[in-house]
Amino acid sequence: MGGEPGGGADAAPRAAEEAMTVVVDEETRAALLRKITVEGGFAYVSSAELAAGGDLRAAEAAKEMAWEQLHSGPWHEVVPAWRDAYAMACLQVAELRAGAGDRREALRALDMGLIMGGSLLRCDLHAAVERIMARMGEGEVDGSDGGDSVERWKEEFSKNWNLTEVLRVLPSRSLSCKIIEKRSSLSLETFVRDYFLRDSPVIISGYIDHWPARTKWKDLEYLKRIAGDRTIPVEVGKNYLCSEWKQELITFSQFLERIWSADSPANLTYLAQHPLFDQIQELHNDIMIPDYCFAGGGELQSLNAWFGPLGTVTPLHHDPHHNLFAQVVGRKYIRLYPDSVSEDLYPHSESMLSNSSQFELGTILRTIFRRFFPHQTLLMMCRLLSSLCRP
Repeated sequence: MGGEPGGGADAAPRAAEEAMTVVVDEETRAALLRKITVEGGFAYVSSAELAAGGDLRAAEAAKEMAWEQLHSGPWHEVVPAWRDAYAMACLQVAELRAGAGDRREALRALDMGLIMGGSLLRCDLHAAVERIMARMGEGEVDGSDGGDSVERWKEEFSKNWNLTEVLRVLPSRSLSCKIIEKRSSLSLETFVRDYFLRDSPVIISGYIDHWPARTKWKDLEYLKRIAGDRTIPVEVGKNYLCSEWKQELITFSQFLERIWSADSPANLTYLAQHPLFDQIQELHNDIMIPDYCFAGGGELQSLNAWFGPLGTVTPLHHDPHHNLFAQVVGRKYIRLYPDSVSEDLYPHSESMLSNSSQFELGTILRTIFRRFFPHQTLLMMCRLLSSLCRP
């Protein structure tokens, strides 16, 4: 890595160290270590104490111990204190890595803390990320490969598909069903009365036109500059029901490159159902929470991002909450069925997959899923091009 502007290469470690004089206030740290001691994490506490004294190997060891606890059983059964302990270890690793001038590894450790850690030290993690990013020059952005990807990116967003191309991608009969109603300038009162309370889907056109994301996210260099070195969790494979499906941790720049390089469904890489905007706050600044999210009088349950290449398909499924889906850039086809026919859509019997159907649209056989076909006429569809949809 090169040096900071205005200084020699030997100034980089010192500048990085100044940027990461963290970590956690002593009272919070002591209270967390007491909780981990109660949970039997004596080795973790010992390593954390050594890490606080500047021992990188001890910091990495503490991080690994906490990681093992996070994977000791189902996620909902993980003791919350261990998630906070993992975040603290990530902070310690990041501080020591940055002090040695290795900002990329420091940033990766911080992202892992944001992705897997608890809420106790979230503000500390974000503050550390901000300091690291402020010190990283444009020359350090990962995965910058010249103009080819930029031109392909622009070309894809400006492309107008004809009907033949659309039908080649979509399942059979996709454009022969009832189309969801489209409205513009829909008041919150009308939305609640005519759609929310009636459990009726609607497309609200033009509602997100003022979002900065509508233009900024079409700029590949902007995405790389803001998030290129950030580590994110992605799904690899045709979809989560396939045996070859897996999850990986890669940088955002690597993900953008994979969008163009996937040569088969097994290699499709997809950012799905991840709280990206909580992790990368610069991207959160490009969007705004619609008032419709609070139509039921409750709180926002989650704010997730989906980002993928052409050919990405999500299996037929149902979600536990009401959804407001914002199509920022690109195109998406959505097919809906009424909940009254759920059993006839052949949900999986396994508890982990019970919200997903067993068959794949467009490739199913009548002889196997015969109960499904009488309901084909009940489906509804919408083709989203930068709109807000309430499925």
